Amino acid sequence: AAVYAARQKIKFCVVTKDIGGQTRWSSDVENYLGFHLVSGEQLVEKFQEHIRDYKIELKESEVKEIKKKDSCFIVVTEKENLETKTILIASGKKPRMLNVPGEKEFRGRGISYCATCDAPLFRDKKVAVIGGGNAALDAALLLEKYCSKVYLITINEKMMDDELLVEKATKSKKIEIITKANTKEIKGNKFVKSIVIETNGSKKELKVEGVFIEIGSIPSVDFDKLTEKNKWNEIVIHSENYISNQTSVPGIFAAGDCTDVPEKQIIVAAGEGVKAVLGVFKYLGKQKIGY
Repeated sequence: AAVYAARQKIKFCVVTKDIGGQTRWSSDVENYLGFHLVSGEQLVEKFQEHIRDYKIELKESEVKEIKKKDSCFIVVTEKENLETKTILIASGKKPRMLNVPGEKEFRGRGISYCATCDAPLFRDKKVAVIGGGNAALDAALLLEKYCSKVYLITINEKMMDDELLVEKATKSKKIEIITKANTKEIKGNKFVKSIVIETNGSKKELKVEGVFIEIGSIPSVDFDKLTEKNKWNEIVIHSENYISNQTSVPGIFAAGDCTDVPEKQIIVAAGEGVKAVLGVFKYLGKQKIGY
């Protein structure tokens, strides 16, 4: 989105506290055109290189609120208030919390939501991965390269989604899959020491030094109280008069995983960002309020 905005000569800035977002969490990306195999971290670095070429203004700050002011909007950040004619929300998603005792206390002290970021910190240690889908499988398969033991814990009767990933995890000598298990508590002193699970009404405590929570994500839209959302709290977007990615509020556009577009893929989000910026360009032209 930023690259296309720069090419269209739109006056803008990018406000973010987390460049790359969920893309950084991916250990291996094999379906992004032009790259046979690349890590999420490497792909984000390539994105940043491209952005630097255009000398795009980047404000590293968190958006707290967006407000309407006459014919403009106010973007309230940690550091300043920004006045703008249009807003493009491309805030992605954030990890879903497990909400069990010990999660808040040990966040960053043994609890992680990003195996790609933190796996090397748990070399030769026992860890648990909580989740039943592709994200949990990806995390477990990455962690087995570093850890002595990986417990893959799911509340479901079996691991879901990609059969190839399930097969790899099942065949691994380091990964132990525990199904129909409900996580009850994460325990420790200064750092995580164990996790308590319940299966068939019986509780069991597993000695681990790391817990990776991979139970999905939710839209990062807490700051947006203006636009219409669906039941999953995703921003509802539409196209009208050949202007793409409009929200329920004229002048606010949205793109990527924070919207109701069902395909949550890196390459889809990139394309949606382009569509949204082209929509902004047409909107500004029709409003005759300049770029």
